[in-house]
Formats: sequence, structure tokens, C-alpha cells
Amino acid sequence: MSSTPVSSHRGLDALLTPDNTVLVLIDHQPYQFANLHSHEPTMVLNNVIGLAKGAKAFNVPTILTTVIEERGGYLVKGLQDVFPEQKPIDRTFINTWEDSRVVDAVKKTGRKKLLLAALWTEICLAMPAIQAAGEGFEVYVVTDASGGVSAEAHDMAVRRMQMAGVTPITWMAVIAEWQRDWAREASAAALASIVGDHGGGSAVAYAWEMQLLAGRTRRGM
Repeated sequence: MSSTPVSSHRGLDALLTPDNTVLVLIDHQPYQFANLHSHEPTMVLNNVIGLAKGAKAFNVPTILTTVIEERGGYLVKGLQDVFPEQKPIDRTFINTWEDSRVVDAVKKTGRKKLLLAALWTEICLAMPAIQAAGEGFEVYVVTDASGGVSAEAHDMAVRRMQMAGVTPITWMAVIAEWQRDWAREASAAALASIVGDHGGGSAVAYAWEMQLLAGRTRRGM
């Protein structure tokens, strides 16, 4: 028998499922977007809303949090609209993982795969990701639903988190892992709708495929 330790970053168990993931969305507020320069802000907004819709479609527990809401602004409307009944946890801590309310909400789910997206990457994402990884959580950060004050700040933060054992991933990869099998028809339709609304080039390709399929159906009548 091999004595090589099993890595949490390899094998089927390294993949995300709707049953093993908890999502925390951190500080997607107007103040944070105002100094977002690593990505086009509208793309980050699009991506985090798509991610949130995916979490809702797959019944993944999702925790919303803001920092000093009265100065930084409310959570952006498009994101809040996905979870209209949920009041974000408003913090004073810059590091989300130092707020016991957020940590308790995560622990209450009983899940160890922690998925994070935040503004800004180098501060509000890196701090909780590194701390949670040190406390035994398997942490995944959604890099294209997050962003920093510069491209360098974002990239250096991702590198730093990887050194701490954190796994970077993109939002469409997340929802694809949650789906995993197109035979799961209950969620496939919701996934297709989300990609259609937020998938960029993939949305265009999907619309084209639907057009071709519709044409084939008409010709077969």
C-alpha cells in the first residue's frame, strides 16, 4: 500500500457538489466597486450574480455580508435581488473570518468546502480565505467574481492564497461542478437559464444551439 498522503486538491472528492459547499459573498458594495481596477466592474457584477443564482438553483447555503454598510453602501441590487429575504451580515471587521456571526453561520451548515468571492481580492478575500484554510476548511476562491484595486493586487493575492492551500476557480466552473451530469434534469434547465443570462460567449453559443435545434425540429415536422 502506498504511503503517499491523499491531497484534498486531487481526486473526485476535490470537486464541488451542491451537498458539500457553502458560499460566502463578501462586500459587493458600491464603495468597493468604485476602486475595482483588476477587472471590468460590470463583468465582476455579472459573474457574482450568476454565481449567486447558481447557488440558489442548486440549494447551496449562501451567506451575504457587507462592511460598514452605512458608508460603503448596500449590497448591489442585482445580487440582493437573488436573495431578497436575506439581510446581509454587516461587519466592522475587515477580515470576515473574525466576525463570529459569519463563522457561526458557516459552521452551522456542517460543510467543509468553503467557497468565497469578495471585493477586494487582496484584503477582503485573502484574509478570510487564509485564516479559514488554516482552521481546516477546504477553501475555494472565485477569482472572476472577485477583484482588486489593481491587476497586480489581485494576482499577488491569488498567489498568496494558493501558497496557503486555497484553490482558485471561476464562477462557471463552479456551477458546472455542481451540475456534473446533464442527466440531472431538475437543475439542468436552471443552469442553462443562468448561462443564457450571464455566460457571455457561452450564452451566445447556447442561443445558437437552441436556434439550430429548433430549426431541425421544424424541418422534421
